Amino acid sequence: MNKSKGKLFVISAPSGAGKSSLIQKILKNSSNIELSISATTRLPRDGEEEGKHYFFMKDDEFNKLKSENAFIEHAIVHNYQYATLRSYIQERLDKGISIICDIDVQGYVQIKQASIDHISIYIIPPSLEELKNRLIKRGSDSDEVIRTRLKNAKEELKFAEEFDYRILNEDYDSAYKDIKDIVIDGKSVDNRDKINLKILRDMLS
Repeated sequence: MNKSKGKLFVISAPSGAGKSSLIQKILKNSSNIELSISATTRLPRDGEEEGKHYFFMKDDEFNKLKSENAFIEHAIVHNYQYATLRSYIQERLDKGISIICDIDVQGYVQIKQASIDHISIYIIPPSLEELKNRLIKRGSDSDEVIRTRLKNAKEELKFAEEFDYRILNEDYDSAYKDIKDIVIDGKSVDNRDKINLKILRDMLS
């Protein structure tokens, strides 16, 4: 019997929206879903392993692969290059393993333009004021950094309408149920998405 192919899920959110904790719970509750492993030109940090945390590459190798269209998305972060390998994603999907790409909206735009099927999800906060409160409560950023994150969030949220689904993270358990319905159970959340789309538009109006 042929094994079903896995699915590629692209998940984005502004900083502070709770994306990472939702993704980690999805990974914890499914044995058939993995987090994508990125290629990077930075050096390994203590405890990081090749092929487990990242695919570590020299700039020359990375640039050669980029010129060969070997990545479905790529970006420069803090002067280092990061990317998602097309061959790695395809190999996992062919084995029936679904992959979550935790990525920003710029990466999503590139993936959308790449010839690979995917389901995209954008996690939205209930309001920009609540997002600000969450960033302050984290206690890890200066006032200046928080202002920058909020400015970036306003720009990123403008892309949310381009995603297949929007999940409102006002209540964690409810947000997890929505993302679980899509990623693990393969259900449609169209009715809830329509409500969340209205919340998004009101937030940006």
